[in-house]
Amino acid sequence: MELYDTIGTPGLLNDSLGTMEAKPQGSASLAAIVSAFVPTWVTGLIFVAIFIVVRRWYPNIYSPRTFIGSIPEKDRTPSPGRSYFNWVHTMRKVPDKFVLYHQSLDTYLYLRFLRTIIFICFVGCCLTWPILMPVNATGGGSSTQLDKIGIGNVKDKDRFYVHAIIAWVFFSFVMFTVARERLWLIGLRQAWTLSKPVARRLSLRTVLFLSAPRDALEESNIHQFFGEGALRIWPVTEADDLEHLVSSRKSKVEFLEAVEMALIRKAYREGRKHAKSNQAQDEHLSYDILPDQVKKAIRPRHNPDKSPLKEKVDSIEWLRERIEKEAVKIEDMRRTYEASDTNGAAAVFVEYSTCAEAQQAIQQVVSSNPLALSPRYTNVSPQEVIWDNLAILPARRISEEGTALAIVIATIIFWSIPSGAIGLISNISYLAENFEWLSFLKNLPAPVIGLLSGLIPPLATSWLSTMVPSIFRYIFKTFGSPTNTAAELKVQRWYYIFQVTQVFLVTAVFSGAAAVSKELMDRVKDPTSVPELLARQLPKASNFYLTYFIIQGTTSAADNLLNYSDLLTYLFYDYFFDKTPRQKFTRYTSMKGIAWGKLFPKFANFAIIAIAYSCIAPLVLGFAAIGLSLYYFSYRYNLLFVIQPKIDTKGKAYTLALEHLLTGVYIAELSLLGLFSLRTATGPSVIMAILLVLTVLYNVLMNKYLSPLEQFLPADLISTSEGGGESTPLLSSAEEGRSQLTSHIQRLGQQAHLPRTFVDHVLEPIGRFFEPQVFASYQAMRSWLQDGGDFESEEDVPEYTEEQVQKAYLNPALTSPTPLIWLAKDPMGVSKNEIAENEQHGLKTSDQGAWLDEKGRVKWSVQDFGDVPIWKQGPRY
Repeated sequence: MELYDTIGTPGLLNDSLGTMEAKPQGSASLAAIVSAFVPTWVTGLIFVAIFIVVRRWYPNIYSPRTFIGSIPEKDRTPSPGRSYFNWVHTMRKVPDKFVLYHQSLDTYLYLRFLRTIIFICFVGCCLTWPILMPVNATGGGSSTQLDKIGIGNVKDKDRFYVHAIIAWVFFSFVMFTVARERLWLIGLRQAWTLSKPVARRLSLRTVLFLSAPRDALEESNIHQFFGEGALRIWPVTEADDLEHLVSSRKSKVEFLEAVEMALIRKAYREGRKHAKSNQAQDEHLSYDILPDQVKKAIRPRHNPDKSPLKEKVDSIEWLRERIEKEAVKIEDMRRTYEASDTNGAAAVFVEYSTCAEAQQAIQQVVSSNPLALSPRYTNVSPQEVIWDNLAILPARRISEEGTALAIVIATIIFWSIPSGAIGLISNISYLAENFEWLSFLKNLPAPVIGLLSGLIPPLATSWLSTMVPSIFRYIFKTFGSPTNTAAELKVQRWYYIFQVTQVFLVTAVFSGAAAVSKELMDRVKDPTSVPELLARQLPKASNFYLTYFIIQGTTSAADNLLNYSDLLTYLFYDYFFDKTPRQKFTRYTSMKGIAWGKLFPKFANFAIIAIAYSCIAPLVLGFAAIGLSLYYFSYRYNLLFVIQPKIDTKGKAYTLALEHLLTGVYIAELSLLGLFSLRTATGPSVIMAILLVLTVLYNVLMNKYLSPLEQFLPADLISTSEGGGESTPLLSSAEEGRSQLTSHIQRLGQQAHLPRTFVDHVLEPIGRFFEPQVFASYQAMRSWLQDGGDFESEEDVPEYTEEQVQKAYLNPALTSPTPLIWLAKDPMGVSKNEIAENEQHGLKTSDQGAWLDEKGRVKWSVQDFGDVPIWKQGPRY
């Protein structure tokens, strides 16, 4: 009884209006759902309408991937124009595979994940709706409306055999789908990683070793510690003072740009006033025509010590001197920088001659010291490194990781307080009936009660849960994660736990407890009636999540399209705060990223809830499928037109998400086992117990045999790829692969002399799904990658100069030059004066690609990034 009460009681909305209006149990469920559906659907339509209108006005917000100069032309999404609905044509014509070729592996896998869980929900509907809904509806119970098609309406215990058999079929299908996707991903990652554009990247043959001893940082010891295949090392030791100084220099450069631009704008305004008073023409404006007292008055001044007792200084002169002094100090510190006695508080990047050598290095035991040269990471791009977290003592790293986990776990536990309060709100009708101090709620109109119980709790749950990933990400980045990718994967693992416990189970327990606990106490004297109570009440718990899926699938998906927060933020900062060309450029070109650690757990939890209720309340599957489909559409648009991913987990996030789906199977099996046991249905209970044992066995074996292939590249494939890559181009091997891909099902169809069309269009898709060992192999995925795209063009194969390689994995504090000062050209010629004076202090300055318009507003060369002096396309490591 306790087990099922914990797992299977989410979001009771069973008596939202029924108690107040003396209607039968469950009669209010439809009213609550309609109350949630109408306003969210209207809101969603309004959002979409606004999006269609404003999309043309702000292309940098709604379609930057179609034109912006920071994206290479070959990687831009094709778009015929900027009409109101041209994007619909692009969405229809461009396949999901486009983002695989032109963005990242994770981008494509995220869309595939959404399609996979939609497919699971759809198949679940096909299995459960025509069988379980009629069985439940004619089960002999007293439930009405939507509750009548739930398992709570079944009185005859023999009917539970149907639920048990469907559970076997559907849960086996889910497990097979998860296994198939994991096998498919293994083949894809192998083919993707070993293709020339990826295999030639420096990061693929570079390994990051943390907790490096002092001797391992010496170039002379490279082969002793890292093997004969090691070519180069980049030691990383503590450089806090240098990093602080470089950061201070950068801030002062940006401050100098701001005050010089303030001077330029003030001079332009004063020049126009002077010309107007002397009836001169604007084209004859010059800084020299301004009186000396005006020139002095418009120069920016500030108090560097922020003390009212000290006089203000000329901001431009003061900043020039400080930047010049800091630049000299930085160079002195760089010349004297060397690896001192680190006591293990160091790290080292090691380049290997081949990918095979790097893979071998990451798996072998390098040192007898269990804390030395561990943990290790490969395929790490310099842009994703968190440099502050590399040079940390092993003991400190372990303590920080423990502290981070303790804080995260405490956050998950204590989040139950606001989540529980939300759950209680969903039972507002019951609370008003049974708690006198809340009796005033009885006088509220029925639609208001429906909104409070049906709309507010899911909205509040959704809003609260959006705050958690940012909190977790900050914790993991602060407490020792060496890369942004490692931190994001930790966020995904723990946010998944949060989603399942708080958004699903805890909200469920609190939501159900208020309505059920009093009746449980009333029936203590008659314990035999408790199972009947639970069997009648608990299936109604799904109503909360029906409204949750409605809100998420309509309002939230439409909000993804409208993206009003980014639009308002851009307009606000562009109008009020961004006054320099650099600020304008950065704001305009800063494309929206995507947080895999937030999104994968959120939609994995969608699927977990749907799977958990698949045999208890099959209607949830349909609502989940619709909500997920709307989300898929909105994210597909964003990934094609808007988003530029900042983090690439190389498919690891998808693997984690697939593993997380099995939580829904476990919860569903335990819930059904508890329900059958409470109803003393022995046969169905035995069937579910056997399925539970087999599920555990399946999970253990799958992880045992697939995890090594998901973490590492097989040596035989690497040697084949690196040994014969030049003589065996991908295209020829792809054609060979296509000719050999024939499933057992296809061969049976051919032997039965079935029509070729039927074999190709019916049996082949079935074979592709049910025979992953054929169609998800390395050879098959090489073929699949080549189909539909110019994947291995020579321009995609990276080439590095010696200077780029030498600086690749050095701390940016050791290599970054003084930033160029970018000013806007003005009619008065002030920018030219500032450039000349800055150059005298050794500060490179330019006014190319930016100017003041006739109203004194800063403009820059949006159409031609070649004119932007601070922009340069960097190498892809």
